[in-house]
Amino acid sequence: MANFDYKIFGTLFFSLFVTVTGVGIVVPLLPVYARDLGASGIYIGMIFGAFSLSRTLFLPYFGRLSDRKGRKRIIVPGLFAYGLISLAFAFSSNVPTLILIRFFHGIASAMLMPVIQAYVGDITPAGKEGTVMGIFNMSLFIGLSVGPLIGGVIHDHFGMQVSFGCMGFLAMIGFLLSLGLLPPTGAERAMNKPHSLKSWQTLLVDREIVAMFVFRLSYTVCIGIIWTFLPVLADAEFALSSSAIGVLIMLGVFISGLIHIPMGIVADRVNKRRMVAAGALVVIYSVWSFQRATGFTDLVLAQVLFGIGGGAAMPALMAMAVSKGSSTDSMGSVMAILTVAHSSGMLLGSLLGGVLMDWFDLRWAFPIGAALMLACLAVFYGAAAKPRGAAKASGPGAN
Repeated sequence: MANFDYKIFGTLFFSLFVTVTGVGIVVPLLPVYARDLGASGIYIGMIFGAFSLSRTLFLPYFGRLSDRKGRKRIIVPGLFAYGLISLAFAFSSNVPTLILIRFFHGIASAMLMPVIQAYVGDITPAGKEGTVMGIFNMSLFIGLSVGPLIGGVIHDHFGMQVSFGCMGFLAMIGFLLSLGLLPPTGAERAMNKPHSLKSWQTLLVDREIVAMFVFRLSYTVCIGIIWTFLPVLADAEFALSSSAIGVLIMLGVFISGLIHIPMGIVADRVNKRRMVAAGALVVIYSVWSFQRATGFTDLVLAQVLFGIGGGAAMPALMAMAVSKGSSTDSMGSVMAILTVAHSSGMLLGSLLGGVLMDWFDLRWAFPIGAALMLACLAVFYGAAAKPRGAAKASGPGAN
């Protein structure tokens, strides 16, 4: 990748890594913090729901704004806002304030994830989309893996306030890096093309974008079910320790992140749509396997398979997204659409699992999630196919 800008890539990689790690330090501790402030179960749900709500509402706005005004103008204030919000958490003294802070936390998150991914897409050479996005997504998966572990240690030895301080400190590192090392907005590659942006109406009816949205939504619904209800299953039916449950939850993330780079390289050499489908079939089998688990070993195997399936599918899916964003000069908008699918899927997965748990049986959440993803995979595979008569894409990595 002779023309690849490693300085910009490294800055974006490390900025996202420290931000995700900082959030990972704090978010698993928030339910305990909220309970100590007197929050009931429904208020704890509102604290997390406020983040998802504001994030989903503002993702399209900031993604589109970055297409028009440039990525740096959104990323730098977003990172700075993350730092300030961390301080606000430390000074919150009641539940309504915590809900309000989480609402603004979601807005700051909407300024970062799709815009940073869009910036990486801007500098990615044609034909290397899978490789670059596979490497870049390591920042997300490593941060999600190590953040909760670090957070538990900090909380046990220094307390909640220091955890919030660490989150703010890491966000400010990302802010300073992006402020100093990212080129000025006018120098950003593939920027400032408002005349060539596709309208929202055009993007939202595009077959490939619809296909990617549906797949990302269903995959994240499965993540939401696993993250929310696997701990309940492990505790209620197998009496596993908190440490064992923590290992289970992080195992899928770790495995997926571990294989992102090799799978990204593969995605540049094979049919991306078929690669997504192959990974999805592994995910479907793994989610269904939770329903048949009889012990810790079965749960571990199911989580490993889930990580392998996601690690195979997601680099290919993101490579497709980069190609679509580049061809429409709407990289930020396309990434925002996929991030909306991610946020919505996490929320729907939690709600769906909760309904099934209350009305039927806890284990029903997993096969229903697998069935939903199988149906969405059929939609994805059909919608992402090239229409008859369309020009054949060149190269082995064509969609």
